[in-house]
Amino acid sequence: MVTRVSSRNTRFQQLQTLLTNRNKRHRAAEFVVQGVRPITMAVEHGWQVRALVFDAERRLSQWARDLLAAHPHVEHVKMSPDLLAELAEKDEAELLAVVAMRPDELDRIEAGPDFLGVVFDRPTQPGNIGAVIRSADAFGADGVITTGHAADAYDPKAVRATTGSFFATPVVRAPSSAEVMTWVEEHRAAGLPLVVVATDEHGDADVSAFDLTQPVLLLVGSETAGLTRAWLDAADVTLSIPMTGSASSLNAANAATVVLYEARRQRLAK
Repeated sequence: MVTRVSSRNTRFQQLQTLLTNRNKRHRAAEFVVQGVRPITMAVEHGWQVRALVFDAERRLSQWARDLLAAHPHVEHVKMSPDLLAELAEKDEAELLAVVAMRPDELDRIEAGPDFLGVVFDRPTQPGNIGAVIRSADAFGADGVITTGHAADAYDPKAVRATTGSFFATPVVRAPSSAEVMTWVEEHRAAGLPLVVVATDEHGDADVSAFDLTQPVLLLVGSETAGLTRAWLDAADVTLSIPMTGSASSLNAANAATVVLYEARRQRLAK
């Protein structure tokens, strides 16, 4: 099906809503993906494409033509360049994709003997969610969980900040620590010695002194308030990152990256 959009009609407004309105985005269970690499990664990892929106007036690149040819049965939206630039949030965009969300099921994250996962509790900035997902992918984590009332992992700023890692690393939202700890206890009961590790500037141990080669679920707190008391109580250990200078702490994404790197370093050394 081909749809032509040359004005801010109903179809344009629907697409714009996916970018700007979290509630409507989740009711539709779909989101807009911007950029060649993220769209390519979404396709390579089997995410369902529901629509492709492209410039109605330019000669498309071979990449865009191949993508359209590979998805003949989804909606093709031919859009005027100015409107497409508005949705893409940049000039000279040639194609966007509308992609179906995946379910928020913790079992999407596989937990084996080398498990490494991240919980990001109540993140306030979509860009920080994206940065954590990107680091999780880079250092071999099995998945990222966001908990509590938080920024949306499907926000275009979050997806864009992952530079495609969003589609390679399972990302799941959970209401609170209770649901995640139930999942943890189920794995423990099945024989996986899963250790819950929190980051805190007053930690029990230095991150480099703790064994991160065992199955680990890393907890990272909100940028403004840190981890909730429920999460601190659930943690088996709290780890600190040694620092010099006047900074008292790192931001959440940087702290997660440091611990994920240390876990990867230890595992490679082992």
